[in-house]
Amino acid sequence: MIPSFSTLQGRLRMQHLRLLLAIEERGSLRQAADELALTQPAVTKMLQDMEALLGVPLFERHVRGLRPTRFGATATRYAKLVFSDMAGFRDELAALESGKIGKVRVGAVMAPTPVLLAEVIRRLKRDHPLLDVSVQVDTSDVLVPLLERDQLDLVLGRVPEGWDTSLLEFDQLGEEGLAIVVCRDHPLVKRRKPSFEELATFPWIMQPLPSPMRALVDRSFADAGVTPPSSTIETAAVLMTTSLLPGSDLVAVLPASVAAFYARLDVLKVLPVPLPRKLGPYGIVTRRGRPLSASMSLLVDTLRAAAAEGLA
Repeated sequence: MIPSFSTLQGRLRMQHLRLLLAIEERGSLRQAADELALTQPAVTKMLQDMEALLGVPLFERHVRGLRPTRFGATATRYAKLVFSDMAGFRDELAALESGKIGKVRVGAVMAPTPVLLAEVIRRLKRDHPLLDVSVQVDTSDVLVPLLERDQLDLVLGRVPEGWDTSLLEFDQLGEEGLAIVVCRDHPLVKRRKPSFEELATFPWIMQPLPSPMRALVDRSFADAGVTPPSSTIETAAVLMTTSLLPGSDLVAVLPASVAAFYARLDVLKVLPVPLPRKLGPYGIVTRRGRPLSASMSLLVDTLRAAAAEGLA
C-alpha cells in the first residue's frame, strides 16, 4: 500500500532521490555506488529501504543490469523535478543576491507573439532591466511537453486536444483567428473570393501534424468537400514561412494577428477566404500546484494586464 504524504515527507530523503537517478543513469548498483561514493551494500540497503517505504518494486533485474519498473519510472521522473526545482531555487536566490530579479523561460504559439508577448517583454525590460527572458516559439503540442518536463516555466498557448489536463492550469487570454496568406503578386490576389478548389491547386506551407492549426486546415478542406493540397512544405516557423512566400505561388495559413503584422509591412497579402473552423482560445498554461517564482509572477501579471487592454 502506498504510504501517506506525511509518511513520505518524514522518511524519504534526498539521498534516496539521488540513488534513483544514479541507478537510472548507470544501470547497475555497483556503478550507482561509485557515483555516490558509497559501498554497494550501502546502496543495496538504501534501495531496499526505499522500496519497503513505498511498498512497490522500483527496479527489476535483466541481463544488462537494472531497469525501472513503472513505479520506478514515475519515482525517477519526480526525483528529476525535485532537483530541477532545487536548481531553480538556487538560481533565483543567486539572482536576487546579485540584484537581478531572475529568469523566466516562455514558450509561445505564433498568434500572441508579435503583439501581446512583444509588448509584455518590452514592458518587463523597461521596468526590470535585469530580468532574463528566454522565448521559444512553436506549436502547443511541442511546448506543453517541455513545460511538463520543466524545460519551460510557462506556455502562452493552448492545451493540445486530448491532453491530460490534470497536471496543468489554463488561464484564457484571447482568441486566435486564422488568415490565408500569399505573396503580393500571387495569381489569387486578383480573385475576388478564391474557392477551396482553387486554393488546393497551389502548393501550401503547412504546420506539421499533429499541430492544431494543421488539423484545422485539413478539416476545413474536408468540410468544403475538397482534397487537401498534395504539394506541401511543413514548418511551424513564421520566419521560414514569410521567407518562402515572396516571389512564389505558395499559400500559407498564419494567425490573423501575425498575418496583419506582415501585411502592414507589405510582405504578404491576406486572401478574403474565411476559414469555417476556428482554433480554440489561447492563454497562460502552467503546471498545477507549482509555485510561481518572482519572475514568473511578474510575467503573468503583465500578460494579464496587457490582455485586459485589448492586446490579446
